Amino acid sequence: MAVEARAPERFHRWCEQIVGRLPFGLSGIVPPTLLGFALINSFTFGVDLVLLTLLRGGLAVPYPVAVTVAYAGAFGLSYALNRYFNFRSHAPVGPQLAIYIVVVVVNYLAFILALSTVLTGLGIDYRIARLMAGGCEAVYMYCALRWVVFRKS
Repeated sequence: MAVEARAPERFHRWCEQIVGRLPFGLSGIVPPTLLGFALINSFTFGVDLVLLTLLRGGLAVPYPVAVTVAYAGAFGLSYALNRYFNFRSHAPVGPQLAIYIVVVVVNYLAFILALSTVLTGLGIDYRIARLMAGGCEAVYMYCALRWVVFRKS
């Protein structure tokens, strides 16, 4: 009797199947973890917005506090989901989480604050600047998760 695969293995196989169907030779270039990252982080971005709306709109929490709590909650959830489902890491949580926190702080300072501020200073609309910075942020975060935080030993 075959043992049913655990959820992380099923998630990874599903990502492999989707990536395997990509056209134009992309199936040989795009790693399944990139799709997993995109799915997980799209979900956690939604969680970020829901938390922000609940805190700011529902509970009238001051904006800086609401955005910080929502951001921290979403990145905590992203860490847990990426660790378990996407990168299937079994490394000790403590050191790995410490590295992740450093990666997130660098992300926040470099992309969310600095790059978007520079872009708006150059006259780019703040919404477009945030989207551009968000694209850079996504590339940075995926690379950091794959090759630094959840690297294979």
